[in-house]
Amino acid sequence: MIRIYDPRIDQAELVRLIQSELIPLSHTVHQHDAQTIRELPKRFRRGITYVASLSKKSAPVAFIHFEVMGEVLYLDMMVTHPSHRNRGWGKKLMAYSEAYGQAQNCRAARLFVDQVNAKAHNLYKKLGYQTVRYYPELHCYELLKSLTPL
Repeated sequence: MIRIYDPRIDQAELVRLIQSELIPLSHTVHQHDAQTIRELPKRFRRGITYVASLSKKSAPVAFIHFEVMGEVLYLDMMVTHPSHRNRGWGKKLMAYSEAYGQAQNCRAARLFVDQVNAKAHNLYKKLGYQTVRYYPELHCYELLKSLTPL
């Protein structure tokens, strides 16, 4: 099931997933960067987070965090627990966030993906995202997708 983030039951697992699955791929953040870890709860409060879980109260197996800024849906972070990959969670979470963006009159969705994260890059391509720029100093790609009907 996909549900809205509840910090009381989700925050610890989301932070753990970020530390174990996202941060190791980043060129700009170290896995034990205390400042980055401390700022995560504030970051979650700034936007919307959906979690995928097996029941209403169970720990998240995946999540997506995003913010709406003007007419752009900024997809910030998405992680699926390694033992729950290839089950469609990422695709479902992306669909929920894009639907939210469309309901907020967003015209485009934008995200960044680390250069070494080829699986995520391929998923985003399959979902209609196009690579618009590479940032060598960050070792990441910027991807964009129109959210307006053709």
